[in-house]
Amino acid sequence: MIIYPAIDVKDGKCVRLAQGRFTDVTVYSDDPVEMAKKFEQMGAQYLHVVDLDGARLGKPRNTAVISEIAVKLGIPVQLGGGIRTIEMIEIILCKGIQRVILGTSAVNDPNLVKKAVQTFENSLAVGIDAKDGMVAIEGWAKTSEFTAIGFAKKMQELGAKTIIYTDISRDGMLTGPNLKAMEEMVRAVGIEVIASGGVKSIEDIKNLKNIGVAGAIVGKALYTGDIDLAEAVRIAG
Repeated sequence: MIIYPAIDVKDGKCVRLAQGRFTDVTVYSDDPVEMAKKFEQMGAQYLHVVDLDGARLGKPRNTAVISEIAVKLGIPVQLGGGIRTIEMIEIILCKGIQRVILGTSAVNDPNLVKKAVQTFENSLAVGIDAKDGMVAIEGWAKTSEFTAIGFAKKMQELGAKTIIYTDISRDGMLTGPNLKAMEEMVRAVGIEVIASGGVKSIEDIKNLKNIGVAGAIVGKALYTGDIDLAEAVRIAG
């Protein structure tokens, strides 16, 4: 299992939101690049970055600083937030980012996923953000008509190889991951599931590994010191 330290970028700064609320922002660093370097030095194998402004506005807004992270680090970076066209995927990948995450665009335009998978293959992941079991979109501001598992199966049929499954109620709250929902997702599909939301302890890392997720995104717990990244990487491996 791979541990993905999370860097959420808003207005060029490294922040964390509580349950995706833009009114509940904590700034952890004015320099996301230095934060990314710190995670790499602590043993991170892969980095998860979200352009929060992009997610809300529907078009990437922090591409320059995120591209700098990708270029200056020796580990791969995956990016989500406002990436909604084939052209934008190509631009992002040309900036050194290894994997692009489609969220809202995957819900609104499944054909985009099909075309993106055919064009970019393993450089694509689908982000499934769930609120009460339903897929949320547009920076978590709206809820779609799809159940998380139903949508995941649809994405698998279209050729997606990786999904990133977030329980919005747990995100940024340090309440522990929704293990039941994560295990249901792992059993429902035959593709990689990366768990996100609520990871607060090394015990959570162990539990997620036991249910068979391919990766775990860890955010706030790294910034508060509740989880030591080096230890988490060692246990996940």
